[in-house]
Amino acid sequence: MTVFNFSAGPAVLPVPVLLKAQSELLNYQGSGQSVLELSHRSALFETILNETESLLRELLEVPDGYHVLFLQGGATLQFSMLPLNLATNQHLIDFIDTGSWSQKAIQDAQVYAKTRIIASSASNLYRSIPTDPVVSDADYLHITWNNTLEGTTYTHVPQVDVPLVADFSSSILSEPIDISQFDLIYAGAQKNLGSAGMTLVIIKDDLLERTPALLGSYLRYDTHATHHSLYNTPPTYSIYLTKLVLEWIKEQGFETVVRRNRQQAAALYTYLDQSTLFSNAVALTDRSRMNIPFTTGQTDLDEQFLKFAERNQLVNLKGHRSVGGMRASLYNAMPTSGVDALLDALHRFEQGER
Repeated sequence: MTVFNFSAGPAVLPVPVLLKAQSELLNYQGSGQSVLELSHRSALFETILNETESLLRELLEVPDGYHVLFLQGGATLQFSMLPLNLATNQHLIDFIDTGSWSQKAIQDAQVYAKTRIIASSASNLYRSIPTDPVVSDADYLHITWNNTLEGTTYTHVPQVDVPLVADFSSSILSEPIDISQFDLIYAGAQKNLGSAGMTLVIIKDDLLERTPALLGSYLRYDTHATHHSLYNTPPTYSIYLTKLVLEWIKEQGFETVVRRNRQQAAALYTYLDQSTLFSNAVALTDRSRMNIPFTTGQTDLDEQFLKFAERNQLVNLKGHRSVGGMRASLYNAMPTSGVDALLDALHRFEQGER
């Protein structure tokens, strides 16, 4: 059975990527070994790793002076690694609070340093991104670029005189990024990069000098930079799948992927804005193209729609338990036919079909 998977993550992967991974699973490039079995010290895997980094640098236009790291622990581990490595001067971190993932980052950072919220959209239930100019004198400023639960996203990079750190987990490679405007970005792989298990970190070289002497080896960014992400056994298969996804994006054309993302999100927002049953409460200027929450405003009716959607092969549309309603995650691998099928289901349900 073919379904359209709107999960926020782990998320839909491109069919050509899955087929290629399937074809290489038992015998990678004539080696007689599965990719799952390759030693991370082997020439075959080192080629995979080097090609993955090269593709990332090309597609994201990563400038010189940055290291690209492939780590484990999910983006959640970064909530601790960041303060341990970077909050080493004043032991003070500034945050712009835009939702649940910002709150989680703040909560973990508080264990290691003082934290300060210098802007927040909590007062309007995180339905927008704070727009007032911000000033920071902390060790760094942390933002969450795209808010998976709340469906908001930044459209402009905050300008501050301290290092800027950004969580790009749910929007990496969905739009162009000027990496030079950030000092560190990080992203879990399971939304737009590949499968769960790998976290991408792109860090400016001079930040590596901040790591204190007394810190465990795996938690040190400089350790991973020095060892080219091979200090210990890395998430080899997730890195391999990321390589396949990056090859797919390059073959499609990054501009084509970005344009499709914009068109698909615009089509869904247009329907929701015109609907008399469904609605999206996010401020127009701050709407995410990756994660689009919507609701009927009635819990029982939302549940009816979710069941209707599943009967029509539209799965994982349920909103996060802290938000409710529905959420359509339109990551890079979501085909336009999936969005069309969702729009058709929304229309039929609104017309009374149950």
